[in-house]
Amino acid sequence: MIPAVDYIRILPEIVLTVFGIIVMMVDPLLKDQDDRKSLGAVAAVGIVAAIIATVYQSTYPGTSWWGMVRVDNFSIFFHIVVLVVALVTTLMSFEYLKVQNIRHGEYYGLILFGTVGMGLMSSAVELVLIFIALEISSISTYVLAGFRRRAAESTESSLKYFLLGSFATAFFLYGIAMMFGATGSTNVGEIARVLQNDAPTLAYVAVALMFVGLGFKVAAAPFQIWTPDVYEGAPAPVVGFMSTAPKAAAFAVLLRVLFATSAPGWFWLIWISAALSMTLGNMGALVQQNVKRLLAYSSIAHAGYLLVAFAAIKDTNAGISAAMFYSASYAAMNVGAFAVVSHFASTGEKYVLLDDYAGLGRRSPLLAATLTIFLLSLIGIPITGGFFAKFYVFSAALKSNLVGLTIIGLINSAIGAFYYLRIIVYMYMRDERVSTPVPRVPVALGFALVVSVVATIYLGVFPGRVLNYALESARMLMQ
Repeated sequence: MIPAVDYIRILPEIVLTVFGIIVMMVDPLLKDQDDRKSLGAVAAVGIVAAIIATVYQSTYPGTSWWGMVRVDNFSIFFHIVVLVVALVTTLMSFEYLKVQNIRHGEYYGLILFGTVGMGLMSSAVELVLIFIALEISSISTYVLAGFRRRAAESTESSLKYFLLGSFATAFFLYGIAMMFGATGSTNVGEIARVLQNDAPTLAYVAVALMFVGLGFKVAAAPFQIWTPDVYEGAPAPVVGFMSTAPKAAAFAVLLRVLFATSAPGWFWLIWISAALSMTLGNMGALVQQNVKRLLAYSSIAHAGYLLVAFAAIKDTNAGISAAMFYSASYAAMNVGAFAVVSHFASTGEKYVLLDDYAGLGRRSPLLAATLTIFLLSLIGIPITGGFFAKFYVFSAALKSNLVGLTIIGLINSAIGAFYYLRIIVYMYMRDERVSTPVPRVPVALGFALVVSVVATIYLGVFPGRVLNYALESARMLMQ
């Protein structure tokens, strides 16, 4: 008989699944002309319940389900990040779906089911379960990317994401198979025990293949080519979701695969990928006029900054905690930025060019100020989460004598400041060429923006508590 504590250790996933099923069952009962805000409210309640379940779950640390799931500070941290992003995405979608005339309740169900996969990814310590969780998350986001069904670019976005994602999945699966061949196990703890004695050549190949699969999921170079097209075509709230929650979950998996398994031969893979991601992402963003594409390229660059922390092998705990802090900060500021973009884009996402943002500071001072906070955080300006995120990452890199990678990162941060500031210049120093409407901010979106702003400022003013929690998580991960 399965002990009750096993169910507690997957309680957030159970809660999300139940609410997702409720959304899917109620949807056909609503009239076609009704909007689906009521289903969004059900989904939001489900996510809040899952956050409460996660807090409750933290009082029952340990492994369960025959050693496949592990509840510890590390998994709790990423659960909270993913769930808060899902909540903000759900809230910002209320008005967006109405404006875009999208009346399909399964949208909210897919967000819930996708979050189930991301939650499992952060707590799974069995490679096969990680693969299943990755697929649960990916399939939901493939469908969500094509949710503007009347827009050809959205369908193209979904198709590209699905096809390229399938290749990445195959690489990851081959990596798991080879790791099993090299160590005789797919359990993270058992793999670490075997690899401590000797790492066969097959283990190096396995690590490389798994990195290809996860590198695609986090949009790290040279596997980033899909990102701008997919982000441009997908609905703006979905892009905010895709660029943060699945990335945070994939980085959690990468941390477990590389560090907890004591995987061999990954250092130069990470080093090269970090340098390429920062450089290609920032260079691509420099020439963009479409704000969604600009943020897509910048997300590649931020994946690179985060990978810098991975390379800090001499002070592993500092590297892991810096990567965790960066994931939380980036999630808060980027999902907030996309909340503003999705609101301003209007029907058919017509207003997504830099010229459309000209004069926004005069037409909607509060909305412009909110976007400015997120952009300053993305640059890394003090009193925002982005500042300490970059500070901890580069500090960890310097402690590990990664001077070259740190210099590349700092140069790229300066380049990134240019295109983020360009948006601010357009908002405050350019006159609008054509009259672009700025609709009133609805209550749900306002709440989503408040959550994102508070998280961004809190991480910039009081980073100690979150960082200490991340450090403790890193120590537990390495035990």
